Amino acid sequence: MKNRTPNILMYLFPSLGAVIWIGVFFGVLSLGHRMMNLDGDLGRHLVVGGYILDHGVIPLRDLFSHTLFGQPFTPHEWLAEIIFTLFFRLLGLNGIILVSALVISTAFWLVFIRLRAESKFLLPALLVVFLAIAASSLHWLTRPHLFTFLLLALWMIVLFEMRRGKLQFWWLLPVLMLIWANLHGAFIAGFLTWLIYGVGLGWDVFWGRFQQGKELYTHFWRYYVLGGAAAFLTSLINPSGVGLWKTSIGYIGNQYLVNHTMEYLSPNFHDPGTWPFLLFIGLLVMVLGLKNKKIESEFLFTAASWLLIGLYSTRNIPLFAIVAAPLLSQGLEDIFYDSPHQFKFVNRLQELDARLLKIDLGRKGIFWPVACICIAVVAFRAGIRFDINQKGNAFDPQVFPVDAVNWLDNHPQKGEMFNYFTWGGYLLYRLWPDKLVFIDGQTDFYGEDFTRQYEKVITMSTGWENVLDLYHVDWIILPRGEAIVQSFRTSLDWATIYEDNTSVIIRRKN
Repeated sequence: MKNRTPNILMYLFPSLGAVIWIGVFFGVLSLGHRMMNLDGDLGRHLVVGGYILDHGVIPLRDLFSHTLFGQPFTPHEWLAEIIFTLFFRLLGLNGIILVSALVISTAFWLVFIRLRAESKFLLPALLVVFLAIAASSLHWLTRPHLFTFLLLALWMIVLFEMRRGKLQFWWLLPVLMLIWANLHGAFIAGFLTWLIYGVGLGWDVFWGRFQQGKELYTHFWRYYVLGGAAAFLTSLINPSGVGLWKTSIGYIGNQYLVNHTMEYLSPNFHDPGTWPFLLFIGLLVMVLGLKNKKIESEFLFTAASWLLIGLYSTRNIPLFAIVAAPLLSQGLEDIFYDSPHQFKFVNRLQELDARLLKIDLGRKGIFWPVACICIAVVAFRAGIRFDINQKGNAFDPQVFPVDAVNWLDNHPQKGEMFNYFTWGGYLLYRLWPDKLVFIDGQTDFYGEDFTRQYEKVITMSTGWENVLDLYHVDWIILPRGEAIVQSFRTSLDWATIYEDNTSVIIRRKN
């Protein structure tokens, strides 16, 4: 019994990795209401996922709009939509927040595990993972893009293990890509990272910059290329085949669509939410300038590339944080622990770090993350709210036309609608299949030409009335504050039939 007790305690007390997982898990739960209401696409994802589960078919043509009904579209998020819908059917909208918390917490737990594997100290790894979590929280939304956090963290671990000599792990790249390509269109991030990582290694080979003992293992390039090529082939195993690549690359290459999508715009550093990202950049520049050891180019090139991509597009900031975390952690370790110094506080930090490391190595703590999941499920079932403002995980009537759609349930409208772009997903969630939307957030499907037609109406550009006639629009639902609403109010051909503080419904008189 004396020998078994320590083993039991080892699994009872959580490790630092488990503590990080638990902290992020409940942090996401506390932000659930906010996450749901910062993005308008969740409703569409639930409708598509529900259709797939109910019919056993992945739709390859549009079934959700009256404007482009029957046109081919690429279901590049179908697997994520099924996962979302399964959790939704288990716990309602609380289930969406639960699966989001599971994905985000696991992704950054993996980041910490990787930092621990590359370092002999804890404190730099802890500081960097907390900063990465804070920087990434800017883009925590209830959407399939979250799965890219998890897959990129796993992807980087595989590349790291191959670099350290475990070449047999090459087969994990195509396995991960098979899943990734069916979860979200950002699977291209994996190939971009793979390519840049290889360029960095090739740079060090060309210039002979490897530190002693860190040279590439024999046949590394053979397995590296094999893993990447096999991953490309498995990326074609999806409902649209090579069409998935055409859609993803085509959308990124369309400047009009990219410039009209908020998450693709550059970060606004006057927004406090971007400040952790700004701090991350500042620390990274500092450690690169002060670091004494040679910087491994595979880390430097990937971090620099994703920094540029993150500065170009806000949605890529979490991916930068995941990729750049090892470089920042190693730099801090080199400055504070490995460099010559005369400061007593550095020695004390090293002593504290050594004690924490010794304690952490004696703990597994797998019990607590599992227990937290069970607690969350039971709490949601009991009606307990985790969000900070105690509003619950629901669509906010001040953001979405909740009350207007409640009215439509009792006063259904005949004919086709024109709707606000951001509300398309919510309207599908509430009204489909009885009503089809004019447009929703699937901008890669609607394309530039149709989106320009929508913009012509919403901005009252020349010929906007003709667009409504072309698509036989009989009624509209728009935010109350939109300028076009006033034009409808003064028109003799349209009449307001419903209005609240958020939305207005206007119908043709004849």
